[in-house]
Amino acid sequence: MRIEKADIVISAVRRSQYPNDNKPEFLLVGRSNVGKSSFINTIANRKNLAYVSSNPGKTQTLNFYLFNNDFYFVDVPGYGYAETSKETRQKFGLMIEDYLEHRENLKRVFMLVDFRIKPTEDDTLMYKFLKYYKIPVTIVATKLDKVSNNKRASNSKVILATLDLEVGDNVVFFSNVTKEGKDVVLKVIDKELNPKIDEII
Repeated sequence: MRIEKADIVISAVRRSQYPNDNKPEFLLVGRSNVGKSSFINTIANRKNLAYVSSNPGKTQTLNFYLFNNDFYFVDVPGYGYAETSKETRQKFGLMIEDYLEHRENLKRVFMLVDFRIKPTEDDTLMYKFLKYYKIPVTIVATKLDKVSNNKRASNSKVILATLDLEVGDNVVFFSNVTKEGKDVVLKVIDKELNPKIDEII
């Protein structure tokens, strides 16, 4: 798959604002500052499609990015940011839950975790939350370039042991600096869009 076009279409806070063209969607979740905006920009081959803020917690809507006029990335507010008020966290939670319960064209979730550290309690809760809705999940371990080669195997084991992935879910190791993992992410998307593809990822 080659990404030739990517644009943000709408920022939504309720179902009535979602795109109604029934194109396949891929949800992006992760802790604040885990690198969701950089992930979107890397996949899109764009520097500033998604705004990268030095201050976490800036995303407060469901942002729909249309790729190749074929599918959407849906970026949701990051979780785990200590300075986010309880009221705001509840609002974000309800917004995401409403999306998960009613969005039939959701194909898969890309859940981003920081490869440098053990998945947090918030990460574990999010994974369990997604599996409650029986949604396929690909874990994207970001900031791969910041982990030395001799630590990558042990860090991988920690992620797998902590999240205890269900059968059918997988992990992609990703760097927006070196672009490692980008091709794998695109293959995951391509396989969802074209189920007859026999290639094993």
